[in-house]
Amino acid sequence: MATEVLMPRQGQSVESCIIIEWKVNEGDVVTEGQALCEVETDKATFEVEATASGTVLGIFYPADADVDVLKVIAAIGDPGEDISALRPADEAADTTLDAGSSEEKAPVVEEKPVVASIQPQASSVTGLASPRAKNLAEKKGVDISTVAGSGPGGRVIERDVAAAQAVTPAAAAKAAAEGLAIPAAGTGMGGRVTAADLMAVAPEAVAEAVASMDFPGTVKEIPVKGVRKVVAGRMLNSLQSTAQLTLNTSADARSVLGYRSKCKNAPEEAGVGGISINDVVLYATIKTLGEFPELNAHMLGNKIVEFDNVHLGFAVDTPRGLMVPVIRYANLMTLKQLSAETKRLATACIEGTIDPDALSGGTFTVTNLGAMGIESFTPVLNAPEVGILGVCSIQPKPVMKGADVEFVPHMGLSLTFDHAAADGAPAARFLASMRTKLAAFELTLAG
Repeated sequence: MATEVLMPRQGQSVESCIIIEWKVNEGDVVTEGQALCEVETDKATFEVEATASGTVLGIFYPADADVDVLKVIAAIGDPGEDISALRPADEAADTTLDAGSSEEKAPVVEEKPVVASIQPQASSVTGLASPRAKNLAEKKGVDISTVAGSGPGGRVIERDVAAAQAVTPAAAAKAAAEGLAIPAAGTGMGGRVTAADLMAVAPEAVAEAVASMDFPGTVKEIPVKGVRKVVAGRMLNSLQSTAQLTLNTSADARSVLGYRSKCKNAPEEAGVGGISINDVVLYATIKTLGEFPELNAHMLGNKIVEFDNVHLGFAVDTPRGLMVPVIRYANLMTLKQLSAETKRLATACIEGTIDPDALSGGTFTVTNLGAMGIESFTPVLNAPEVGILGVCSIQPKPVMKGADVEFVPHMGLSLTFDHAAADGAPAARFLASMRTKLAAFELTLAG
């Protein structure tokens, strides 16, 4: 009897998976445990293995199909066995695959648009010139060897020189490099054409070239699926279903920078060399949330759920898109433990090996764009969480010190919260407490 291969369930929150590619074809002989296909959830990628040894009798879904978990995606057995009873009846199932071969999509070749270049018209230069043409060229400072002649056999005559103007070396180089047309008259001394004169006619030349191109040129269509589809849906739902408000402030970063420097210079046996500024911010956030339970909460329609423990989500930029792993019971960890867990989860996200269950259950989120130089932004809530903290770059800020002004490095902080669940005053106090903890981080660590 043929053995069915099911789309496995990857975590309690995963309802479907997208088949990225099949590694086998119908008719191939496989062994138990061999990878049959690679699939993608909204959180990670993994391989589906053969559940038995035998011949691949049927592949029921093509690549790019979005298949519900626990559905039959393939059948393995002995050649000639009837697998009609195993074939799913839903519309997404592929009923066009012939036995012995799986449908392969032809690679999409993206054609680059042909860009029309703007070039000056070519001239026919023979080197022949009349005596009068030579005399006039000498008076006007025209290089007669560059003038195209209109006389018999391409001979340069007086009117050709009269129509020509001297061109400065800079203008000639610019015209050649950028394909600009040389005007008939220049604004330089003696009517010489300068580089500035070329720009006077450049807009017309560019407009003419643009008009000859096919609009809008080559485009690339990208299907919205996988992580991108999930992020898009959640962000839209978050903005439509919550009353979001963002508060911005900054914190004195001298203590954070000083502590980070100590960690970098500490001996290896101290075990703090890998602690980053982001780890420090996460640790300060956890300590602050302990004082403001109204922000360590979920807004669930007609009720608000506050959590005793902090399950901290943090945004990770991956090749597949934005992912938010959750550090569970982060409030029970030391800074060193927090740093190690952060790195473990971030690495798993980037490599696509993250456990889907590790991407849910957060009570508060931190997203850090400081390394990209962002000074202030508006984070979007990871609903139903009540708050999300945006961490910005460290920039010098003028601070009054008596009658003098001192420039002190400050870290930008942007807190978005659900105003339906929390008021502005506690949100502002949360940021004030964060400023205090970051400004004296070693005291925060000791406490």
